[in-house]
Amino acid sequence: MAELNQLIGALNHAADVIEENKQHLTELDGAIGDGDHGINMSRGFSFVKKTLDEGGFQTPADLFKKSGMALVAHVGGASGPLFGTAFLRASMALKDKTEINSEDYISILKAAAEGIKMRGKSQAGEKTMLDALIPAYEAGETALSQGKDTQEVLQAVKAAARTGATDTEKLVAKKGRSSYLGERSLGHQDPGAASTALILGAIADYFAAL
Repeated sequence: MAELNQLIGALNHAADVIEENKQHLTELDGAIGDGDHGINMSRGFSFVKKTLDEGGFQTPADLFKKSGMALVAHVGGASGPLFGTAFLRASMALKDKTEINSEDYISILKAAAEGIKMRGKSQAGEKTMLDALIPAYEAGETALSQGKDTQEVLQAVKAAARTGATDTEKLVAKKGRSSYLGERSLGHQDPGAASTALILGAIADYFAAL
């Protein structure tokens, strides 16, 4: 599926997409949170881009580890530890691989979700980024089991993440500041799930354009 340089390109594109959607993410968070999610994600991924520009990566695992550390260090609020954990768990799942295939991609998404569950003490259905990430990797697993090719797997992940993020409008928040709103959080999309869908969509679009 991807060599190291292609992964760097995909993450750069994801960072650009987050920047392009900064205002949208801030507006989503303004409805049910602190209103700073877009700003925080933009700042964090600007440091990811800086990390990518500095280079010196030996393996895909090294790439995800250093990107995760940048997110932990520079994204404010709960998002930094959670998105950082996702990248760090992805790094651990890759080990010494020099490139990754479709199966590896789904494995790192699953590992990321498991890490976020532990770090955030959360699960599906609580109006968090997991509500985009879990359907995404499950759709990827299904596509793989059906013998789909790489592009089809990536598009399945993208579509499921987008649907999952949209469907958080139907959920009552159980975690974070938005949980204080209770039933009033209904009708609003979770910004973390929206960010997750943007990142996974950007990765799919990057590889579709190669």
